[in-house]
Amino acid sequence: MTDAKAPAPKPGILDIAPYVGGKSNIDGVAQPMKLSSNENMLGAGEKAREAYANAVSGIHIYPDGRAAKLRSAVADKMGLEPERLIFGNGSDEVFALLNQTYLTPGDNIVSGQYGFLAYRISAKANQAEVKLAPEPDYKLTPEAILGQVDERTRIVYVSSPSNPTGSYNTAEEIRQLHAALSPDIILVIDEAYAEYVTEPDWQSSFDLARDSENIVVTRTFSKIHGLGGLRIGYGYAPLKVAEAVDRIRLPFNVSVAGIEAAVAALGDEAHQQASRELIQTWRPRLTQAIRGFGFQVLPSAGNFVLVRFKDVDQCQAANAYLNTKGIIVRPVGGYGLPEGLRITIGTDDQNRAVMDALSEFAAS
Repeated sequence: MTDAKAPAPKPGILDIAPYVGGKSNIDGVAQPMKLSSNENMLGAGEKAREAYANAVSGIHIYPDGRAAKLRSAVADKMGLEPERLIFGNGSDEVFALLNQTYLTPGDNIVSGQYGFLAYRISAKANQAEVKLAPEPDYKLTPEAILGQVDERTRIVYVSSPSNPTGSYNTAEEIRQLHAALSPDIILVIDEAYAEYVTEPDWQSSFDLARDSENIVVTRTFSKIHGLGGLRIGYGYAPLKVAEAVDRIRLPFNVSVAGIEAAVAALGDEAHQQASRELIQTWRPRLTQAIRGFGFQVLPSAGNFVLVRFKDVDQCQAANAYLNTKGIIVRPVGGYGLPEGLRITIGTDDQNRAVMDALSEFAAS
């Protein structure tokens, strides 16, 4: 006999569209080229892989809840105060922890209309509203953000560079935005793709955050370091924010193997440089080539390019054609860009395969 009553999630949970990651397989293709998740296509560096393998003997022991070894390594490498670092199961968890700590029902966050979906999901899970600032030119501006801020805004999220558009905010724009925000609003600057930026008017917000009581800067080991599968991210926050978040952070949220691999990755300058050079070489080449085929490519400061087609039908046809060539890219309709495909910059062979396939598609 079935009871008519059943457990029900709190209001709003079932209204949240679940996050869907980049596709990873194609029926009938044994080893597709996965260029859908902005991963480092060189993989993890040798030092990180060795550290991960060596960690196997200790995986029966709980990790250090404070991640002291990684905390010290990040602080030394980035010139940050260790006690102000928040570590998470990817930077996604840092966003979720901030939302859980500071949002109550009826509060809101503000993000760009094409901002990373993870900001919105955990905000809604805390029964907060999400206000999206328009990006008519595929870039978030201080004016657009401030136009959405009201008395219930608790957190503002800025991705710089931004996924999926590839746009970024200049150092001056970040300073202007921060100066205009009320001091009780947290400004979160997501720098997941920071290591790939070459534009001279961009700079990390670590220095700005150092003397601020309401800025959090986040980074990840999933991109330049190639550790997406180990889920390591961190935030640099005011001490009071870090201490508040630490009260609700799960005690062992970063794994033994992840800590060891991340520490090793921080010290692997050769792998970081090779990863940067790959992007710096191929990002302009891919952009120029795809534009030459007649498709729009947005300027990108990340390890990916966003290609816009003339309409949704052409975009879907291009995606299907790439799949026939064993190439997986990311449709970004979930971000409000149904005519766009985001393509991770891959290895030399992968990039040439993408160019060849899109050239053939354009000709057809």
